[in-house]
Formats: sequence, C-alpha cells, structure tokens
Amino acid sequence: MLRKLTEDKLSEVLECGISEFAEHGFENASMKSIAQKAGLSVGVLYKYYADKEAFIMACVRRCLGGLEGFLMDMAATEDKPLNHVRSILKTLIYYSREHGDYIRMYQRITQLSGHYEELAREIEGFTSGIYTEFIAKAQERGDIRRDIDPGLFAFFFDNLLMMMQFSYACPYYQERFRLYGGSDTQEGDEYVTMQLLKFMESAFTIESTDIPHRKEELQ
Repeated sequence: MLRKLTEDKLSEVLECGISEFAEHGFENASMKSIAQKAGLSVGVLYKYYADKEAFIMACVRRCLGGLEGFLMDMAATEDKPLNHVRSILKTLIYYSREHGDYIRMYQRITQLSGHYEELAREIEGFTSGIYTEFIAKAQERGDIRRDIDPGLFAFFFDNLLMMMQFSYACPYYQERFRLYGGSDTQEGDEYVTMQLLKFMESAFTIESTDIPHRKEELQ
C-alpha cells in the first residue's frame, strides 16, 4: 500500500524538481535524479504525478504561489501607482535572490517546445490580469497617463520586471547587468529600485501632448 506523503514531503519533492529543472531544463532533467534527491523511488513520484509534464506544471504552480498572494494584496490596496511599483520591485528583487532556482527554471522552461500556450496561460495569466486591471483603474483615477492601451502597458511593464528577475538570478543576465551598471550594481538594491522608478515615472505620468519639445502627438 502506498504511504501518503506529507505536505512537507511533497514540498520537498517539488523543491528538488525545481532545482533539477533550473539546472538542466525540461528535456535533460531526470525524474530518477529528482526522486533520489527527495529520498523516494521513481514509482512513488509517478503515483503522485502522471508524467514529467504534470510534475513540471506542479513545480511552476509552487513557484507562482507566493508572488500571486503578494500581487493580490497589492491590487486590493489603494495607493499611488509608483508606491505599488516600488513594493513590487523590492519584492521581486528579494524573491529573485532567495529563490534563484525558481527564476532559472522559469527562464529555461519558457523554451519548452509544444507547451508554449499552456505555460503562458499558467505563468502569465494571473499577472497579466492583475497588471492590466491595476493600470486601467489608475488611468480612470487620473494617476497614470491615459493615452496608452492598458493591456500593452501591462505587457511592457511586466517585461521590465521579468528582465529584473533574470538579472538577479540567471548567470548571463547577471553579467549583462554588471556590464551596464557596474560590478557592484546587484548589491545596491535600493539604488537600483530608485533608478528604475525614475525611468518608469515618465512612462506612468507624462502623456505625449505634455512633452514640451514635441510639436504633435505620436501617431
């Protein structure tokens, strides 16, 4: 009879999987190696997860859990947009430092052939809705420029956040970060946060008709 795994043990299994996928990607990751690291047989692993695809989706959901809770709390709080952005940036930098394997797994599995639509819905579906709604409501209040599509605004915004996470967790992007910002850039989290806020402030607040040197609005 199969002994039921505790919640703590299932969490350990998922963490072993995340580490394996982060290091080797989906194709080269070994379910046998994951089971061994977790102190289980492969058979037990497959009793809980039908196949490798089902297991990696469980790993993805674990990675997303903490961030989704934070974003829901953020969305429910009334505040100026840049204050929300500051909180998001600080959380993502901390998250990327503490859970580097989560970010590295994400960066690797987005290249998983044949699963793009499923992965995009699973990983981006929640955040795209939160960010689009957040921007649309801010536009209604007059807190954010209103001459841009909120969905595309959310897309551009999330791209910046995604690159920030990669820059704190993925070796290539870490080197790229140092190349642009200097060797100690990653140690100055508050400085980086403030610089990105300055970069984003004009995107949030200045409409094309308010730019002094422009004669006409962008078409």
